[in-house]
Amino acid sequence: MGKPTGFLEQDRELPKKRDPKKRISDYNEVDPVIDEPITVKQAARCMDCGVPFCHHGCPLGNIIPEFNDAVYQGNWQQAYEILITTNNFPEFTGRICPAPCETSCVLGINKPAVAIEYIEKSIIEKAYQEGFAKPRIPSSSTNKKIAVVGSGPSGLAAAAQLNYAGHQVTVFERADEIGGLLRYGIPDFKLDKHVLDRRIDLMIEEGVKFEVNVNVGETLSIDQLKEDYDAVLLCGGSTVPRDLPIPGRNLKGVHFAMDFLTQQNRRVAGKKVTVEEIWASGKNVVVIGGGDTGSDCVGTSNRHGAKSVTQIEILSKPPKDRTEAMPWPSWPMILRTSTSHEEGCERKWAIITKEFIGDEKGNLKALKIAEVEMKKPEPGKAPGFSEVPGTERIIPCELALLAMGFLHPQHYGLLEQLGVDYDERGNVKATNYQTSVESIFTAGDMRRGQSLVVWAISEGREAARAVDRFLMGQSVLESKEQGMLSLSE
Repeated sequence: MGKPTGFLEQDRELPKKRDPKKRISDYNEVDPVIDEPITVKQAARCMDCGVPFCHHGCPLGNIIPEFNDAVYQGNWQQAYEILITTNNFPEFTGRICPAPCETSCVLGINKPAVAIEYIEKSIIEKAYQEGFAKPRIPSSSTNKKIAVVGSGPSGLAAAAQLNYAGHQVTVFERADEIGGLLRYGIPDFKLDKHVLDRRIDLMIEEGVKFEVNVNVGETLSIDQLKEDYDAVLLCGGSTVPRDLPIPGRNLKGVHFAMDFLTQQNRRVAGKKVTVEEIWASGKNVVVIGGGDTGSDCVGTSNRHGAKSVTQIEILSKPPKDRTEAMPWPSWPMILRTSTSHEEGCERKWAIITKEFIGDEKGNLKALKIAEVEMKKPEPGKAPGFSEVPGTERIIPCELALLAMGFLHPQHYGLLEQLGVDYDERGNVKATNYQTSVESIFTAGDMRRGQSLVVWAISEGREAARAVDRFLMGQSVLESKEQGMLSLSE
């Protein structure tokens, strides 16, 4: 814990973010400042709560009270060493995680929770600044070769863990740079790519090999992969977006959100966009979908100089605070306002899109929308929606971005050639991360479906342990439960 009376003396406080009116003129991180005095004060708020529910709220099982106490005591190196026992990439989670640990914080029952995510970010930035974040090179080699397909957070976490276990790890990525959605999905104003690059450089020093522009199943055959490697771990993510098959879907100006975001990340990196470019400049933009990807589209559209930005969601507007239906320490479905929303956006809830309307040249010019209300679900079925009579209307729109989530991984190519089984949602089916094909494992969104970065890292770590055990009969890699135990003894 931090200071015994800290939570009584200190309110929750975070450094001020950059002015929204100024930050929309660039793609720099919106909150780049690490304020050490504020971090120490926030760490002091961690209480002697007896049972730290934050451990269980975090998919990684981060040992939060212990690193908070180390920060309060001014021992940043110890804080870093505690943090990396469970989290390979706190620089990612400290920036883009929705912090389920904080919603489980005991202090959060009746006060604002401890600023865990910010403390985590402060620890890792201090570690890089002071030189604590050094390559962890394995002392010996097992001579086992492992291929990791996909370089998103689950693939990177698995590669790091397997390398620490002494295996020879190669990560294959079909894009031109490593990182998956961290590289081409998350906007730079949330995750500056130098943060990703310095971590990859560290992993290269540790011995991990990276191969880009390799589409396994096309440029590298499945047979060659199986022949060259003792085990294969699939971490390709959930990449098939949910579409909206309504009239006018083929009009110019209707795009998937990820196509829009990927293009902008390439521009920021100084790279050419080789397909039809998508710009929000001077347009009425409607983002269909109320999640994080939709929020990223809002922030990017404002930086393009959109005429207006509207985000619509089919679900009803969530409450500002917990209700009886979402008691502590469960994850509350409450209203959340992102930094992108702060920069300018009209948000509408309980809205359905009925039609994309175009002009005589085939360009999108408007949307036909209507209000809906949720119907009481029948037993065993998902809730449905019914249109509210008399609410249909047309709103101007020259760019519609579909940000309604992802269905499952791409089946065509790699997965079909491997012949792996799928679950009822179309994800790769696995038992203890092992697929129906011997020596082929899977982790991350490809296995569990679309989820959070912190879950992807957790999946990669646990899958690495399963691969290690498969190859060696036992694993030297700790589970998150074992890590929590060793630090509490």
